[in-house]
Amino acid sequence: MSTPVAPPGPPPGPPPPAPPARTDLPTADLERRYYAHVVDRALAWTTYAAVAGLGWWLLDGPLAVALLVLGWALVVQVALGVLLGLRGLSPGKALLGLRAVSAATGRPVGVGPALLRGLVVGLAGLPTLLLGAATLAWTSASDRDRQRRGWHDHLAGTVVVDLRPVPEAQEPDEARPRAIVNLTAMRLVPATVRPAVTATRPPTTPPTTPAPARTPRAPTTPPRGSRPSSPPSSPPSSPPADPPAGARRRAVPTDSPTPPAGWQVELDSGERVVVDGLVLLGRGPVAGPGEQVRHLVPLRSQDMSVSKTHAQLQVAADGALVVMDRGSTNGSVVLRAGVSRELTPGKPLTLLEGDTVRLGDRSLRVLQRG
Repeated sequence: MSTPVAPPGPPPGPPPPAPPARTDLPTADLERRYYAHVVDRALAWTTYAAVAGLGWWLLDGPLAVALLVLGWALVVQVALGVLLGLRGLSPGKALLGLRAVSAATGRPVGVGPALLRGLVVGLAGLPTLLLGAATLAWTSASDRDRQRRGWHDHLAGTVVVDLRPVPEAQEPDEARPRAIVNLTAMRLVPATVRPAVTATRPPTTPPTTPAPARTPRAPTTPPRGSRPSSPPSSPPSSPPADPPAGARRRAVPTDSPTPPAGWQVELDSGERVVVDGLVLLGRGPVAGPGEQVRHLVPLRSQDMSVSKTHAQLQVAADGALVVMDRGSTNGSVVLRAGVSRELTPGKPLTLLEGDTVRLGDRSLRVLQRG
């Protein structure tokens, strides 16, 4: 009696694909990997040379020395493979803060793949005019996954990562403002007219030349029948001459001096800030050491395009309002009559009434107080 034969099952499918490599691992750069490789090779070849010298001194014949060196090289490679498979380390990687981990899990890859990787790297490190090492370096640089994985990394499924602590991103130090010397204000902006203070002087008359003294003459007898002449009269004195025109203008008293008009800025939120000293503007403005700051104006930024201490406003000695960018990340722009001009960090620019200053996604308009 024949036993029923079970129908053949479906053919086995293809093996499951390897898990994709993680892209969030901090991939090490090629320069540090090269230095780690140099340290590993230098230590290994130093021990090979030491064992060869010891064998040459203790053993007889070059064959025995070669076998001793070969056996020691296998021991070193196995030790390095175990250390790399279990801890992801080698002497060079430990010195430079690198680890060789699984590209899929981010953990140590295991002893087997690590031994395979070490074998490929060891063969590439043989004295072949550095062709093998150069080939592995080229495959790492041309990795299409942009993880710098060489041929040996793809065989073992490893990726070399940099485990050094990542420095915290810090904003650049705000440059301490220098004293503003507004050399172009007299050419670009008419300064506020200040009446001159002059002392009132009485009108002066030019000195008159005294008349020459008359010399006495001997008395004469008038002719008979003539009437005696009247005594000579002194010439009438001339009125004082008018002073020159310039003297007359200086003599006119002037009104008391009036203080110059001040400046203020209107933010895009409608707030107004009087510029009566050093004004710092930014996301969180902070005064530098030794700065005499009058106002700290915080500006909220929706897209974080305003720096912590973005710009400053100040009135120069001649009364002109100047603005200066304090090394902001996104820069500052002055809009005047439809023409925009970007500020150079650390260099002040004279502002006119009606100018618009853009600081990232915020803006302010320049006004003059009457």
